[in-house]
Amino acid sequence: MPLMWAHAEYIKLLRSVADGRVFDFIPAVAARYIEGPKRRRIEIWKHNRQPKAVRAGSLLRFQTTDPFILHWSRDGWANVNDTSATMTPLGVAHADIDLASNETGQIVFTFRWRDPEHWEGRNYTIEIERD
Repeated sequence: MPLMWAHAEYIKLLRSVADGRVFDFIPAVAARYIEGPKRRRIEIWKHNRQPKAVRAGSLLRFQTTDPFILHWSRDGWANVNDTSATMTPLGVAHADIDLASNETGQIVFTFRWRDPEHWEGRNYTIEIERD
């Protein structure tokens, strides 16, 4: 079967070249992906994937396998926020921070684990970069 598929793709490519346009072009699909609304950028932070920076306007998602409260600040701990993680049926806990499109600076955060109740004992920092 894979050889038949490859042969069919080659024939479509030849037809596209001969016609001067994509043979199996579907305008409705092209409109959805080319002209449609842009998808929101999501940056995921996990203990085994710790990005150093995130773009302004993104959704910053923190993921773990254990329930937690995200203890975080935009101004170096002058004002703090606590965001409770949502546990999914797949056993993944996550908490989100919505970043404004004009936001700059840093997000400083740590985790307060729920079961058993204890602090991470370490602060993390993510830079916010303008687009």
